[in-house]
Amino acid sequence: MTTSPDILPALRIWPRGLPDLKISMILSPEQLELAGARVLMRVDFNVPLDKKTLLPTDLTRIRAALPTIEYVLNAGASLVLCSHLGRPQGAAEDRYSLRHIVPALESVLNRKVRFVADCISEEAMEVSADLQPGSVLLLENVRFHAGEESGDPEFAAQLARHGNCYINDAFGTAHREHASTATIAGHYKNQKAAGFLMKAELNQAAMVLNHPARPFTAIMGGAKVSDKLLLIENMLGKVDRLLIVGGMAYTFCKAKGGEIGNSLCEDDRIETAKTLLTKAADLGVDLVIPTDSVAADAFSNDARRQVVNNTLIPQGWMGLDLGPESIRVMKNHIADSQTLLWNGPAGVFEFSNFQEGTKAVAEAVAEATSQGAFSLIGGGDSAAAIHAFGFEDKVSFVSTGGGALLELLEGKVLPGVKALEIEA
Repeated sequence: MTTSPDILPALRIWPRGLPDLKISMILSPEQLELAGARVLMRVDFNVPLDKKTLLPTDLTRIRAALPTIEYVLNAGASLVLCSHLGRPQGAAEDRYSLRHIVPALESVLNRKVRFVADCISEEAMEVSADLQPGSVLLLENVRFHAGEESGDPEFAAQLARHGNCYINDAFGTAHREHASTATIAGHYKNQKAAGFLMKAELNQAAMVLNHPARPFTAIMGGAKVSDKLLLIENMLGKVDRLLIVGGMAYTFCKAKGGEIGNSLCEDDRIETAKTLLTKAADLGVDLVIPTDSVAADAFSNDARRQVVNNTLIPQGWMGLDLGPESIRVMKNHIADSQTLLWNGPAGVFEFSNFQEGTKAVAEAVAEATSQGAFSLIGGGDSAAAIHAFGFEDKVSFVSTGGGALLELLEGKVLPGVKALEIEA
């Protein structure tokens, strides 16, 4: 069995305590009878494709599924893989076809992968029924059928014909109550399991939610307070300090009476920001707001720039990155932490002239990790930043799920995980 070194240890220490979830009632692949079985495995192969060649430009999610795929095949099963790609709105579109990833998947697996152009066609059923142990079939994009996103029972029943065992290793879609992620699990009774990646993701989230080493620092970034409101509220009762960065910081700055010029601000969330500041103070949580910014006179990498105090940003200027004093303060707080959760960039890091804050946060998290801290990097832009700056191997865990991790940390039960509970 080939495994990633950061996955099996997570399985061994997967703690209980995720909200309303019977962790002990969810099986692992090792607990299924796989010899001679045909396994339907939900994976997250929603990878970016080059707009011209339609070839994948990042194989991270494919590689993340490799430990479970190899375990199933080495155990003597055949494997049917299903996934979504993009948002095709319930109809076939070639730019969203999974056929484009077949060469890359074959390269990663080092074996032939069969492909069928409709996931529930009779041809697909015949090909999957004919699979021999050790062989792999990739089904076409499940979102080419409207029944996928609606969680249609009939569509799920058709998909279920592809296997006598079911494994969900697609953490990135576990917050969706779709046919292939949730509804389908009802067809398998006790012949279903969470894949190694899924369990590792849940393990890391449970670690920071239930067993954080102190001090515990959360770094929340991104554009809008509204996008992270539930997360901030839930984490305030768990963290020792909360660092607010990115566009959402300016709503807090304005809530404290600052002049923020043309910086991003949700005026309808100013009272919410004031409430959160008060709640943090009542709980003894150090809620840290940036004090200076690198501001620009336009939303452009080529705009004029100046360092400004966040209480006096001139009209016509907008904060697009952390200023030097804010970087210093944030780095000091991160260095003084034993558990770190980072979700959301500290600025417009896609622009080379406004990436210093995000890069500094990434460097500080990596350095704290090297000194013994546990660091969990949220999916989406935080994961993209960690990869862009080359720190993915210098932090404890980079999540493959943006929205899924966000909802889990907000205290919600994920439908794709709940559906894996077996009958007692």
